[in-house]
Amino acid sequence: MKKISLILAVLLFPAFAFGTGGRDGAAANNYMRLAWWGNTVRDERTIKTVELYQRQNPGVTIETETTGWAGYWDKLNTQAAAGNLPDLIQHDYAYILQWAGRNQLKDLTPYTQNGTINVSRIPESVLAAGKLNGKLYAISLGTNAFGIAYDPAVLAKAGVSFDSTRWTLKDFENIALTVYQKTGVKTLPFSTTDPKVSFDNFIRQTGKSFYAADGKSLGFTDGSMLKEFWDLQLRLLNAGALVPAEQAFITVSIEEDPFSKGQSWCQFVWSNQFVATANGANRPIELALFPSIPNAARSGTFLKPSMFFTITANAENPDLAARVFNFFLNDKGANDILMAERGVPVPEDVRDYLAGKVDPINQKIFAFITLAAANSSVIDPPDPAASGEILALFRDTTVQVLNKSVSSADAVTRFMTRANQILSN
Repeated sequence: MKKISLILAVLLFPAFAFGTGGRDGAAANNYMRLAWWGNTVRDERTIKTVELYQRQNPGVTIETETTGWAGYWDKLNTQAAAGNLPDLIQHDYAYILQWAGRNQLKDLTPYTQNGTINVSRIPESVLAAGKLNGKLYAISLGTNAFGIAYDPAVLAKAGVSFDSTRWTLKDFENIALTVYQKTGVKTLPFSTTDPKVSFDNFIRQTGKSFYAADGKSLGFTDGSMLKEFWDLQLRLLNAGALVPAEQAFITVSIEEDPFSKGQSWCQFVWSNQFVATANGANRPIELALFPSIPNAARSGTFLKPSMFFTITANAENPDLAARVFNFFLNDKGANDILMAERGVPVPEDVRDYLAGKVDPINQKIFAFITLAAANSSVIDPPDPAASGEILALFRDTTVQVLNKSVSSADAVTRFMTRANQILSN
């Protein structure tokens, strides 16, 4: 009997030794994977937040995977094809519809209902951005808005100023020309990583959207605004005031970006990118709203979920992923580290807590979000499934126009024809 008891004790020991999960309370599997696209600032803060969680929850292991935006979605799609997606992943509003439509994301509703993910301090209007067909697939860690980072010292040297609540695209063009003439500093093309982001602001001001509501076609049939989007940049290029495409569209670190190196007076950024942009520039910079068009039907600016977190449908440890998700979302200690780098926090108590603690750079972001909220219109629906192909087509076409291998008029016809073909299929 003693031998049998000893054997049973040995066999059962691992369950007693590893089944508690420390303070976290995980019953069996204390390992999960977390993936995000990032930069040096986001990577460092995210990893430190993970380390804090692991210290507070002995026995939990979180494997971190970070990739730049350019390769992030290709990597996830490869992992999805292999059935090897991480448990908890950073997601974007542009792709949430297609991922949910492919049943690749888990419905978070059970976790919000049982309190594992606390959403009691998040407005319903914010939660709605992550809902599709009555299911909650994603929650944003922050509120985000698109704008223009600029160097006030360069503008002062050029003798120009502007009011970002009133300036127009014509003002922007005149400032760019004046800055170049007076200082030799050029202007970057619109949103070189994803030019469609800037054009969104153009087309939304006409009262149209980039995509039709059903996602089966473009949301606009008049190509004049698209032509002006390219023509404005061509005018600056012809005047010598635009950073050439062969330089601007190369993927480099933030520190090597033309804006950081003082070769451009402005950079087009989401507000959550402002911290990294300011750090890369290593000099005082400001953040302004995007300029308006004449007789705008609505504001092109909108408040966007800065970065979703989602749990993948086949996550190996979804319960642990939900607890880590909640930690990033609601824990004040975690947000002391994250410090709104992914956008102004959405839980009201966390946002109020951080408002008095953020550094001067983040104070500018908080102020910008307040300004954007007062000068914005309703966000468009999530991008359709074919958006990845459309974004690549739009970027490639923009490069061709700025390299002068195709005229802006021909580019409009080619892009709109091909984009509608892709979307209709």
